[in-house]
Amino acid sequence: MSDGPWHCRHPLAVDTAIAVCFTVTDLAITLVGATWWPERPGPLAWALLGAQALACLSLVARRRAPLTVVAVLGAFTLAVTLLISPVHALTPADPGNVWAPFSTALAAYGPVFYGRTARNRRTVFLVLGLFTLVVARAWEPSVTVLTIGLLRTAVGPLLALYFDARRRLVCALTERAERERHLLAERARAEERGRLAGEMHDVVTHRVSLMVLQAGALRVTASDEATRRAAEELRAAGCQALEELRDLVGILRTAPEEDRTPSPDGLAALVAESTAAGVPTELIEAGDRSLASPVVGRTTYRVVREALTNVHQHACGARVTVTVAYDGGGVRVTVRNTRPSGSPDSALVRTGSGLGIAGLRRRIELVHGCLRAGPEPGGGFCVAAELPAYVPTAQSVG
Repeated sequence: MSDGPWHCRHPLAVDTAIAVCFTVTDLAITLVGATWWPERPGPLAWALLGAQALACLSLVARRRAPLTVVAVLGAFTLAVTLLISPVHALTPADPGNVWAPFSTALAAYGPVFYGRTARNRRTVFLVLGLFTLVVARAWEPSVTVLTIGLLRTAVGPLLALYFDARRRLVCALTERAERERHLLAERARAEERGRLAGEMHDVVTHRVSLMVLQAGALRVTASDEATRRAAEELRAAGCQALEELRDLVGILRTAPEEDRTPSPDGLAALVAESTAAGVPTELIEAGDRSLASPVVGRTTYRVVREALTNVHQHACGARVTVTVAYDGGGVRVTVRNTRPSGSPDSALVRTGSGLGIAGLRRRIELVHGCLRAGPEPGGGFCVAAELPAYVPTAQSVG
């Protein structure tokens, strides 16, 4: 059984293939005169061509030692530049070209993507800054060379920053989905405990109670002492069984832990987290929050949280509007997103359990509310819930 795609299980083979492809490409580009190759190559040019091939092959270590790869390609580029000017030992066919091989673009990507610790980040950007100066030949101002050199060393880090941020976001949302699945499993277990407790109370307790009553009647009406004694032992055993059964039912009906779902006061933080994760989200509240009971408030929070989670997973690039209205008749919650501007990430979509809306509908029905979830005419999606303002709990009844 494999633990992932082939390229994830064999990174060295992938890096070797990439390094060979870039090396061959750079050799071809150099030989056609697109970089530093002279019109009449001599022994020095051929030696430099071999050194370039070795420098490009250093891309094999771009994951394990990204700064070393940048240093190797930067040193080769600097050596070629100095041999051209001021040493004048090499005369390129086109002096307006960029002397650095194209492999520098991939080399600049590595330190930002693979050197993730904050302690190394300052060193990474310092090295990349020096690398850019060498590739762009800042001491010989040329608009073409500066532009191409800057693009050569800037596109890689920018892509690395994007992919690193995307990876962190996917990991965060995946962990959140795992927590949601865990909470769903805990709720299912709690419901099963309650169901078992109800069945035991309704069936077993009733039958054992009848047995105790019949044994007590037999003890009173029996004519001989042996029968009365046996009836009393049977009645005592039945009473003991009822006591033990009552304790067991009490254990099954006890919730494992207190419900710590935040109240509507946490909606602003939830919206802020969504916006920080790259999903523009707006919160609109109307009315007095105190009109909603704590149970309704926690259910409101769950509705918004589940809807935002679905947007993160399935509506890449959408904008979200969360509307919560409180009044004496109840609470109306609406989470509406616009048409997605991009396609969802397949790895992130697979992390969903597919039971979020169904579980949310069951929870809302428990508080005598209703839920509507479906696509909008403009291509977006809407989750709307109507909840009563007050739901009595066991504490309020007692």
